[in-house]
Amino acid sequence: MIAIISGTNRPDSSTRKVATQIESIYAALNADAKLLDLADLPAEIFNPSSYAEKPAAFAPFAETVLAADGLVVVTSEYNGGMPGVLKYFIDMLKFPESFDRKPVCFIGLAAGVWGALRPVEQLQQVFGYRNAHIFPQRTFIPGVFNTFADDGKLNDVELVARLTKQAEGFVEFVSRLKK
Repeated sequence: MIAIISGTNRPDSSTRKVATQIESIYAALNADAKLLDLADLPAEIFNPSSYAEKPAAFAPFAETVLAADGLVVVTSEYNGGMPGVLKYFIDMLKFPESFDRKPVCFIGLAAGVWGALRPVEQLQQVFGYRNAHIFPQRTFIPGVFNTFADDGKLNDVELVARLTKQAEGFVEFVSRLKK
């Protein structure tokens, strides 16, 4: 199973829209994928006591990451970096087993022209530190607010083709690393 992480808890986010479309791309490839939306994190995970003992309501998130054969991280750019909730989510997961030797793929989106290049590079450092296997084909979505049709889906055929190619490559990457 590939876990797709929608890396913000902002309501009605572009990140969630992109992550949902990524999930459908994996489904079209007959790849088992599950969306983890950080907007669904339990409120009690943000209590300082969660560092010592994770609330039971967080277990489905942690268990999904542990059980995943690979992770697709969809991140937006907030003030030149990854959303704080995404970093916090990473910090709350079990160390070192959550990411150790786990394949990870990145998709960045932003209003600006670089499509969240900086957050993706920051995440590559974090996941590299955690001994993850970084899939080298990243996808960036600049000017994200101009990329959706009225139905909330991406309206750029070339972009969808790039995301599909990335997903095909990542499925193969995960498969090879499982052996």
